[in-house]
Amino acid sequence: MKRTPQVVSEAGLPERVTIYEVGPRDGLQNEEAILPVEVKAEFVRRLVDAGLTAVEVTSLVHPRWVPQLADAEELLAAVDLTAAPRMPVLVPNERGLDRALAAGVREIAIFASATETFARRNLNRSLEDQYAMFAPVVTRAQAEGLAVRGYLSMCFGDPWEGDVAVDQVVGAGRRVLELGCSELSLGDTIGVATPGHVEAVLGGLIAVGITMEQIAVHFHDTYGQALSNALTAMRLGVTTFDTSAGGLGGCPYAESATGNLATEDLCWQLHGLGIDTGVDLAALVETSSWMAGQVGKSPASRVAAALA
Repeated sequence: MKRTPQVVSEAGLPERVTIYEVGPRDGLQNEEAILPVEVKAEFVRRLVDAGLTAVEVTSLVHPRWVPQLADAEELLAAVDLTAAPRMPVLVPNERGLDRALAAGVREIAIFASATETFARRNLNRSLEDQYAMFAPVVTRAQAEGLAVRGYLSMCFGDPWEGDVAVDQVVGAGRRVLELGCSELSLGDTIGVATPGHVEAVLGGLIAVGITMEQIAVHFHDTYGQALSNALTAMRLGVTTFDTSAGGLGGCPYAESATGNLATEDLCWQLHGLGIDTGVDLAALVETSSWMAGQVGKSPASRVAAALA
């Protein structure tokens, strides 16, 4: 008999949350294997069939920077971009937006930094100049009727700068939302956050008038804190969580990183709390096991390993 978690609810938690699946983009871009476009398209289809309503399909960055996703246009042509309510792509600049519009994308994401060093290394811009770079992208996307999500990386620590002040994260997050993004995803890029730190950052955002309906969280599990951090965020009102099927991917900035919070692990926790995700956990585990075979490694997800 396949195990399911015994349901014991907790007062004050939401009835339903959104799982924002990043496996096809953030997961695969950090895997060594470069998969055929047919396999990527099948991965996206399986994730949607498993009940995920937000699946980030790919990234329209220059192939030189992310060779694993060099076939982005082919993939976008091979999948039904209306199969789920949200099927966004990451775009780095206006050229990326041009490509997204040509492909019929309905939602994009931009990728900003909370720290100076990462902004210069990842975007070739200063912390201040990154906003000017993204402003025309967001404005044009909105004029074309696209939804825009904003990622903010290095919110809980930076491998070059060390600790990142809460006020610095709050200020950067506020600027990203002021560009016109409808959702801000806070990234624990190197997986060093702890529950108290999560509470401090979210409290700082609330203090300047940002609602938790505007916030998503993106935790890496480098130090085994991702699930506890997610529960802390949910208790404070966050209802959108970035995860990766099977814990796919890693973090290029922390050699010990085990990748994104696994979708199965979060779903097991949420289902045990009686919270609706819309996800068929058995179908998701089957998908993660299949993808693990494609990339040549076992799933990092503890739940996927236990149920497979």
